[in-house]
Amino acid sequence: MITRRSMLKKTATTGLAVGTLSLPGPAFPQGKAVKVGYVSPRTGPLAAFAEADAFALEGFQAAIKGRGMAIEIVVKDSQSNPNRAAEVAKELIVRDKVNLMLVASTPETTNPVTTTCEAEGVPCISTVAPWQPWFIGQQANPGDPKSWKPFSYAYHFFWGLEDVIAVFTNMWQQVETNKSVGGLFPNDGDGNAWGDATVGFPPVLQKLGYKLTDTGRYQNLTDDFSAQINAFKAAQCQIVTGVVLPPDFTTFWNQARQLGFTPKVASIGKALLFPRAVETLGAAGNNLSTEVWWTPSHPFKSSLTGQSAAELAAGFTKATGRPWTQPIGFTHALLEVAADVIKRAGDPGNPDAVVKAIAATRLDTIVGPIAWNGANLPPFAAKNVAKTPLVGGQWRLKAGGGYDLVITDNKTAPQIPTGGTMQPIG
Repeated sequence: MITRRSMLKKTATTGLAVGTLSLPGPAFPQGKAVKVGYVSPRTGPLAAFAEADAFALEGFQAAIKGRGMAIEIVVKDSQSNPNRAAEVAKELIVRDKVNLMLVASTPETTNPVTTTCEAEGVPCISTVAPWQPWFIGQQANPGDPKSWKPFSYAYHFFWGLEDVIAVFTNMWQQVETNKSVGGLFPNDGDGNAWGDATVGFPPVLQKLGYKLTDTGRYQNLTDDFSAQINAFKAAQCQIVTGVVLPPDFTTFWNQARQLGFTPKVASIGKALLFPRAVETLGAAGNNLSTEVWWTPSHPFKSSLTGQSAAELAAGFTKATGRPWTQPIGFTHALLEVAADVIKRAGDPGNPDAVVKAIAATRLDTIVGPIAWNGANLPPFAAKNVAKTPLVGGQWRLKAGGGYDLVITDNKTAPQIPTGGTMQPIG
């Protein structure tokens, strides 16, 4: 029987020709190209994560133009749907015959693509999803740690729940509160991980003396948060946290104000990453807080272009007329890693050679150093995960309109400078 894996090995030896772009590197025959698949949520409720895709891909093509080895990137839209993500991943593998898969943005996109690649024996690099819902969420039995197994073809770089929990609680400690916390955890990969009694927020908050009011998993794109709001009011919650889709937080925050609920702190993952999501709230967005993975003030440079974080962000604004957004850095870094891996793989048509190159990565990128060396990770995830730094910040309303994201906590990554301290809402 001819499997996808055996077909790839045969293709590598016969020299399948595809693509047109170029990059310095050895081994692949002149005129032959490496085919790279890229899946992200370009439409649907997660589309804000892919806002910088076109800019990053155009910059990648410009950076590698005229340098010696051809690369073709085939882009697919997951439509913010896990089933669609798996479907387009299969298309890229079977029809487009990609040599390497890239995928970004939340477990709803990364996990089905990674799972498909692992089953098909195709090297995959993913990012922009906390590593626990990525790694644990793909295990046959997520509830049994003894059964968890490393992946053979899937590699991931991002931060973990331990980092976002530390960042959020560090920020909360800067504001005087009663330590009563309301949790907003949806029924999805992120929500189930963040609210998990073992690896999520509950055990850490209990240890630090916080009281968590968790009303259970709600469905994404709900239009009524009155039950959660009333529960938070009854528990006198002065802090709200969770991992929420941008439209859902807009609904929640507007209804909270209508029902007279205004906490002192609201630290929300996912929804508050993007300036547009905060701007839709008007003045009510002031002093909302979130995790910060990347900003123009991050002290890192691109291995591909030499640009600083500030220069990359300014380039995005100049090209699009829109404010910078955090995924810019990670989409660019994903392409940096892909280029570096292809350059070192020797034979990019051989899946095992590509996997070996991924595992050996030691690269300084626009989001910081990336290496699958097991640093600061439990043994079960050491092979497949590389961690990146995380800090925390607050959105501050500017005098002339719009918002600035001010870094207010850097205890977990002191190399990233702060710009202020936490202020209570209201």
